[in-house]
Amino acid sequence: MSKKKDPTQDFRNVLFLIWKHLNLPDPTPLQYDIATFLDNGPKRCVIQAFRGVGKSWITSAYVLHVLRKNPDTNILVVSASKSRADDFTTFTKRLIEEMPLFQHLKPREGQRDSKIAFDVAPAKASHAPSVKSVGITGQLTGSRADLIVLDDVEVPNNSDTQMMRDKLSESIKEADAILKPDGRIVFLGTPQCEDSIYKLLEDRGYQTRIWPAEYPNSQMFEQYGKKLAPYIADAWDSSRVGEPTEPTRFSLMDLAERRLSYGNSGYSLQFMLNTSLSDQERYPLKLSDLVVMDFDNEHGPEKVFWSGSPEYALDDLPNVGLRGDRYHKPFRVQGDYIKWQGTVMTIDPSGRGEDETGYAIVSSLNGWMYAQACSGLRGGYSPENLQKLADLARRHKVNEVLVEANFGDGMFNSLLIPYLRNTYPVTVTEVKHSQQKEKRIADVLEPVMNQHRLVIPPRLVRDDYASVGDVPNDKQASYRLMYQLTRLTRDRGSLRHDDRLDALAMAVQYWKDHASADVEANIKERKERLLEAEMDAFERSWNKLHKPKLSGSWIRL
Repeated sequence: MSKKKDPTQDFRNVLFLIWKHLNLPDPTPLQYDIATFLDNGPKRCVIQAFRGVGKSWITSAYVLHVLRKNPDTNILVVSASKSRADDFTTFTKRLIEEMPLFQHLKPREGQRDSKIAFDVAPAKASHAPSVKSVGITGQLTGSRADLIVLDDVEVPNNSDTQMMRDKLSESIKEADAILKPDGRIVFLGTPQCEDSIYKLLEDRGYQTRIWPAEYPNSQMFEQYGKKLAPYIADAWDSSRVGEPTEPTRFSLMDLAERRLSYGNSGYSLQFMLNTSLSDQERYPLKLSDLVVMDFDNEHGPEKVFWSGSPEYALDDLPNVGLRGDRYHKPFRVQGDYIKWQGTVMTIDPSGRGEDETGYAIVSSLNGWMYAQACSGLRGGYSPENLQKLADLARRHKVNEVLVEANFGDGMFNSLLIPYLRNTYPVTVTEVKHSQQKEKRIADVLEPVMNQHRLVIPPRLVRDDYASVGDVPNDKQASYRLMYQLTRLTRDRGSLRHDDRLDALAMAVQYWKDHASADVEANIKERKERLLEAEMDAFERSWNKLHKPKLSGSWIRL
């Protein structure tokens, strides 16, 4: 009589039980597909799945599955930070504590038992713990493992620049050195840039499997090649392009909102796992995403509606954008013209070299950002330039001045503040940045422009074009804001000059950080206040006309 097979030998069934324990919906077909590849894939593999699909939880469940089948397995969990790696092992320990299926793995007295490193009860004595967590910048040397899980080791903070990526690439090489014979290495993650380290792994013999958030177009389909998960590739045809690959979790509307939030290029990386960006995607900022209209120094419309239709294109403005890129006016504005909720001035200082001191003045209203001015001053920190900045602050009645901390260790602030004190006293704040400049600017501006929430007046476009008349002809373009905006890529050093664009991005970031008010709610609240005021006025008027008159003991109306 044959012995009945244990269904928990199939990792998919284990995943189902864990999801039930966590009160989660049943694993989706796509999650089961990731689980199958994780359980049966090659010794060196890369799992790239879109953000939010649950790949880290699936892999934590897989670690328990491995330990249950062979308690003598030594597993090393590596993440971008120590705390992230510890979170992985903490979750794994929680499941051991809570689920009857794994409680026999609970460490015995005398065994290692912490979130940093723990043993499982049936394991034989070993120098290496059953599970150990470490950050990618931590000490990997000295560890030994049968299975190494590298969970999201590439993040913006360690991959912004080529130098960072080179350092990260060297760090992950250490994984091969500490892997036991016949051991296995699994990478989990989403690419953070076009030159992602996950691309390098393919040259080192790793097999990549990709699960994008939606069915790709034919061009992307070809770019993925054999890396595209067969689960998606086999179901693909041209009629399904753009449909969610995980429809039970992510609707078309949800993915559209995420695209707006991340921007096209960010969405392409984080959700489509596509590092082969087209020329169009390489230049994420476009003139056509701006809204061009007149407004004064103090007021703007409550709501603006953009249109990309040709009849709303503006062809009478100087255009330095790429071929086919055009300015557009709004097709409608809604509500009254009301005072700004605030105005900020940002400054990117420079010395006396070829760079400019870039500045931007941006007002905010109901989630829209109105660029009052954005230009540059050559001549560094001359008295004339300092006074001009102070005059601009006064003219636009700015609430705060932000200065990028890239010049002289606060010296620019010391020079500027006396001019502001005499002309227009206002708070001055120093701003520091650690992220690669080009990527920072793109990440700030692209989502806002994709949502058509950056409004500029026609005069800014004309002034920007005319502001470089004293610059040699062959250098004029690089100083213009609109040229910088349309030629920016996420590559380091993609622009010769970026001072004006950097100042604009600083101002937009300021309002993004402060923008918590819902547009519709603001408009509704204001209408309610106006209505209430009208009712109060009517009541006062009625009472005045119909005030009761007393005559003896009678009340005569």
